[in-house]
Amino acid sequence: MAYARDPRVDAYIDALPDWQQVICREIRDLVHAADGEVTETIKFTNRPYFALHGNICALLGTKDHVNVFLYDGAIVPDPENIITSGHGNKTARTVAIRQGEAINAPALTAMFKQTIANNRLAAGESSSAISERLTGHLPGRTIPCRVSGAARPSLDSAGGHGD
Repeated sequence: MAYARDPRVDAYIDALPDWQQVICREIRDLVHAADGEVTETIKFTNRPYFALHGNICALLGTKDHVNVFLYDGAIVPDPENIITSGHGNKTARTVAIRQGEAINAPALTAMFKQTIANNRLAAGESSSAISERLTGHLPGRTIPCRVSGAARPSLDSAGGHGD
């Protein structure tokens, strides 16, 4: 997948142990695949952040796992229960991925897409335009958005549109 890479994010990932590099590269590809307009940067000196009209996620390699900080925490559903901490947090929750663990790509992708949709609504993009982006011009179900009171597209856990 082709996307604009920040060399500082490359440097962060390249400095991690091999198994963490694999995880971070997969997460990076997933978040960029969720929307072609996602950008990446470094915040807080060295942490990779992925954003589109607001934060989507951030990465942090630790001694025994990689933390994926998911923003829009209290709003985006977690139907597959992949969140490992921050369940009551109003802004971000965490998925910890340890060496040898499989990444639940469909669940993470759905969460990334929903966060992006919420960010777009907060930035003033219409819910119909967002629905078209998410579903490829298919009509999607809408649910109330606690961020702005507007409707937002809903994704099922596989990343498709809801019924």
